Amino acid sequence: MSKRIFISATNTDVGKTYTSKLLIAAFSRLGLRVGVYKPIETGVTALPVDGSTLFETARQYNPSLEVLDIHDIVTLQFPLPASPFVANEGKPIDLSSFDAALHKIEALCDILIIEGAGGLFVPIDDQHMMIDLPRYFNAVTFLISHCNLGCINDTLLSLHALDTHKLPYLWGLNCKDNDHGFKTTSLPYYQHRFQNFYRINRDIDAIAKALLDTIS
Repeated sequence: MSKRIFISATNTDVGKTYTSKLLIAAFSRLGLRVGVYKPIETGVTALPVDGSTLFETARQYNPSLEVLDIHDIVTLQFPLPASPFVANEGKPIDLSSFDAALHKIEALCDILIIEGAGGLFVPIDDQHMMIDLPRYFNAVTFLISHCNLGCINDTLLSLHALDTHKLPYLWGLNCKDNDHGFKTTSLPYYQHRFQNFYRINRDIDAIAKALLDTIS
């Protein structure tokens, strides 16, 4: 089994795919063959956008993935851009349906990046939420938070959830160019509360190495 990392975020559109692409490059620089998997993608009208982006990026660094196709990378695809529970009309989803694709991809990689959908408490079906996937996949979680006003609350809630579920994780902030108020409205608290924290655009190589240490 390859080393597995589950990518999650404090909400949707926070930067999971962006961060996953950076991690693909960072792990590749460390000499590792990187695979990608997105178990569920909603809002799919033709091809899954996020899954296709991940697949294309990973193939640039790991050509052995060329034997796969996008349906190996994204197992469940739903047209409605909503939570899997809503997009699938509340029908049960058997998590074991992900196993075959997972093993197929892992035969071609040393480390596997698994990207979730939305935040940790996005409902998959009546029995499962996204936060259940890291344990099912036996993966370390990397949580991404934003730098807009409100990021403190969103970060702490998600970290509390991961701690409560006793899941191993690291986390980082995805600050964008237009997050002008972060230094004055949020950064002082992060500096007070945490001895160290990662900024994704600045620390991606350190994040990759720390994730490997956490998995080991």
